[in-house]
Amino acid sequence: MRRVGFLACAETLPGSAPRRGDAFEHDLEVAALRPAFADRGMDLVEIDWRAPLADFDGLAAVLLGTAWDYQDSAAEFVARLDALAARGVAACNPPEVVRWNLDKRYLRALADAGVTVIPTKWHDDPGRAEIVAAMDAFAVDRVVVKRQVGAGGLGQHSFTRDALPDEGWRMGRAAMIQPFLPAIESEGEFTFVFIGGQFSHAVQKRPATGEYRVQSLFGGAEAAHYPSEQDLATAQAVIAALPFADLLYARVDMARLPSDEPAVMECELIEPYLYPDQGPELGERLAEALVERLELARLQ
Repeated sequence: MRRVGFLACAETLPGSAPRRGDAFEHDLEVAALRPAFADRGMDLVEIDWRAPLADFDGLAAVLLGTAWDYQDSAAEFVARLDALAARGVAACNPPEVVRWNLDKRYLRALADAGVTVIPTKWHDDPGRAEIVAAMDAFAVDRVVVKRQVGAGGLGQHSFTRDALPDEGWRMGRAAMIQPFLPAIESEGEFTFVFIGGQFSHAVQKRPATGEYRVQSLFGGAEAAHYPSEQDLATAQAVIAALPFADLLYARVDMARLPSDEPAVMECELIEPYLYPDQGPELGERLAEALVERLELARLQ
């Protein structure tokens, strides 16, 4: 039986303490994948991405899974994927995809390719002045400040003209400033999951009352979503605009601009949660797509 690693981190692996508040998502995803993988002769092995390299010997491939602390050790994470590749362990998605997707400046490349993305100001280390300037440029009274290398809504800030940061406040890292979208409160965000380049399922994610972040870590709620043909076509166009073909998985997150046009918030190609509860065929689809890739690699 082929052994396939599911990369996680200490805060998401079962038995670790304390686990993250959203570690239950790790359990849900593994529970959805493991039986489908077993049916196709694959044993899914949960493993910390920081484990000794020898622990990865014998794995046919690794899925990037719930390595949800990578953003604080990005160089180390990519170096680990390179080291695994050197030992003959393929990563899904591969290191070149991770390098491209690590920094949210990939949104610029998507915009250049004709994709509608949320208007963004990019700064090496924004402070109060840059936040006010962004509000003026966007003609809004509220913005969201995000890490350029970040995940899970962690380290974000939202400011209004009536509640600006202190004069001496700095983000302390490269960041992006975007207008707050009122649609986040009214309808939330929409996620489109693709497996092997094909649409799998969609999810509507709503924030908790008084919150703007939709992740479960902040009380967000998810429900299955059945997109219109137009919205699905928009998400498919995002996949087509990526500089990579034949990705094992991809997740497109969008929200509506005031014009009602859907805009890309993120195109997650590294370690996205793939919402198995809203996509009951996820395990079968991912297992089948991975088998095809492993067979192709064996024949080459």
